[in-house]
Amino acid sequence: MISNFLKMKVISYNVNGIRAAMNKGLIDWLIKEDPDIICFQEIKALEEQINISEFESIGFKYNYWFSAEKKGYSGVAILSRHKPIHVEYGTGITYMDFEGRNIRLDFEEFSVMSLYLPSGTNLNRLQFKLTYMDDFLNYILDLSKNIKNLIIAGDYNICHKAIDIHDPVRNKNVSGFLPIEREWLQKFIDSGFIDSFREYNTSPNHYSWWTYRANARENNKGWRIDYIMISKEMKQKLKGAAILKDIIHSDHCPILVNLKI
Repeated sequence: MISNFLKMKVISYNVNGIRAAMNKGLIDWLIKEDPDIICFQEIKALEEQINISEFESIGFKYNYWFSAEKKGYSGVAILSRHKPIHVEYGTGITYMDFEGRNIRLDFEEFSVMSLYLPSGTNLNRLQFKLTYMDDFLNYILDLSKNIKNLIIAGDYNICHKAIDIHDPVRNKNVSGFLPIEREWLQKFIDSGFIDSFREYNTSPNHYSWWTYRANARENNKGWRIDYIMISKEMKQKLKGAAILKDIIHSDHCPILVNLKI
């Protein structure tokens, strides 16, 4: 149960390898940031390869890991200070779950999902991504019939609008900013979700991922591809959202929301 406290902080973080991030000070940062729930993407490890006791020792007694079958690839997790009433590993759609891209915790008042949408690195993967997006939206539409307070946090691998990417003109034909991908993300939002960050900040130059090439992060030439989407029913519970651009354990940075449950 979480009904005995009012404020809750949820963080989403593509760590680009959980073990590498831990070696770069992830645990110390978590102690300082003190979230109630953290959603990881791209953990790139099997559960038995992770020193889970380090997370348990700082209060994340309830931690759930869903790895890809392919070693060193993809994978998601959710760590919580509070016990869920149900854990859902994957979506039940085999080709999605093979890559370890979805995990959900259900609590009495809400549910939270960690999501890692595929990237379209070549034509085959782009088609895979587009199929995944359509099937995932249908899955969420069905899920939302029974779960009204749903948080979907993660790496969507899509910039929504021109404001969300440093060079929209040059990147207009690059996967992650293709019209078909952006249209899908708008359709996803229109189905009943809120882009939490844009509720509080409508200015440009706020990104969550930077390539390692050409000093992109130092020059803030980035993409905003990480989102914490919340059901419209939760709008009054949303009390803040932020991108933590100065936190560096990965090529992504963490993002967060504050909620009043």
